[in-house]
Amino acid sequence: MADLNDFDELDKRIIEQLSTSSEGSFRQIAKILGVHPTTLIQRVKNLKNKGVITGYRAKIDYMKLGFGYMGFVNIYIKGDVDQVQETLATLPQVLGVYSVTGEYDLLAWVACRDREEFSNTIKEIMAIEGVRRTNTSIIMDNIKDPFDYVPELV
Repeated sequence: MADLNDFDELDKRIIEQLSTSSEGSFRQIAKILGVHPTTLIQRVKNLKNKGVITGYRAKIDYMKLGFGYMGFVNIYIKGDVDQVQETLATLPQVLGVYSVTGEYDLLAWVACRDREEFSNTIKEIMAIEGVRRTNTSIIMDNIKDPFDYVPELV
């Protein structure tokens, strides 16, 4: 894992710029950062090689796409945590799977189009071998999107 000290100011500015928006060409982004496009391309390549930049994608508002039933499912495991994680990750309604500390073992972020799909997804999660029980919280409003977060790289 890279340490923040491994990056100079230009690396940090590139990460911040691409975290905020990766729209535009390397030439446009280089102009914003005040560097030559070749320098930017090489720096981005180095950040990819270090695993800091893992890809580019549009931010999606799932609720505006019709996924009106979203929630977090706390999952209690009685068996092989790794196997349950792998199975959860294959479910199309599961946006994220997180191994956590505390009372439960896993946290799944679920997005569904309607109440019936949500209910069926929870039942499908509960039927996974090794799942002891679940506790679900429905998302009412998205106050702060985790994908809006840009770390302060000081």
